[in-house]
Amino acid sequence: MLSSASWSVRRRRWVLVALGLASVGGIFGGASWSAGATQAKEGVAVAEQVYKQTPQGELKLFVHYPPDWKATDRRPAIVFFFGGGWRQGTPNQFLTQAEYLAQRGMVAVRADYRVSSRHKTTPDRCVEDAKTALRWVRKRAGELGADPDRIAGAGGSAGAHLAACAALLDPAVLSDPADEASISPKPNLLVLFNPALELRGRGIKNGEGKDISALISPNAYLRKGLPATVMFFGTADAMLPDAREFVQRSRKAGNTAELYTAVDQPHAFFNRPPWKELTLIQTDRFLTAHGYLKGEPTLPLPAGTTQELVREP
Repeated sequence: MLSSASWSVRRRRWVLVALGLASVGGIFGGASWSAGATQAKEGVAVAEQVYKQTPQGELKLFVHYPPDWKATDRRPAIVFFFGGGWRQGTPNQFLTQAEYLAQRGMVAVRADYRVSSRHKTTPDRCVEDAKTALRWVRKRAGELGADPDRIAGAGGSAGAHLAACAALLDPAVLSDPADEASISPKPNLLVLFNPALELRGRGIKNGEGKDISALISPNAYLRKGLPATVMFFGTADAMLPDAREFVQRSRKAGNTAELYTAVDQPHAFFNRPPWKELTLIQTDRFLTAHGYLKGEPTLPLPAGTTQELVREP
């Protein structure tokens, strides 16, 4: 039997492997992604917007507008960040979710950000870019037909970690000096698909070789006044205990936090049917409960679906 110390070490290694390899096989968009690959679907218009110029190149947002959208609207918005261990992945990961939520009436945004495979950067730059993206959306809410006070942050794995960091870290921490500091990067809601939440002790370094594991560990910042949060995990995911800790401590501080699990499913389970549909339907219900959507979900489940998400107490 493994000692608790040995299990802790093995679990830490597994988490880092999961974050880095979850995109294998095209789960997070794959190498075939290109900026021009987006297509309008069933009345949803898609626009590309450059939100940031970096030394490694420009970064874009892909904005999905509802069929009856007008610039004078004040619609809720959601910003998705892809996963891939801060090393790989593309904005195509959340194309289905963005299209669906735009059809339901939201302004849905997919964000590109710097990753080591394409930009030779470190995770602190990923956090920096996520904050810039959220500030960009909030600043231009009037042009996007969005409500600056109803912007949800969302993502998968490392991307969910970025959304959580934007919400929990001090706005000045890991912010681009070129950002307008007066504009908050904090999302008003969080929709997190198996996020990395506890990174302390995992040897994550910035470009100067400094250990930033604690600095970018969301569970180190749990306190009162955080956005309402929903999370999705497979029960075979080694990061699930960190999510349970987040939920317990966040609720104790007076926040709203929900956790749904998929029995026996691994990390990144939500990218495959029927879990993609099940998690998206529950996301719809969460957004509706917080006034971001109205009515019942319109997404059908794949034929013959018997699986269900389990809401943890």
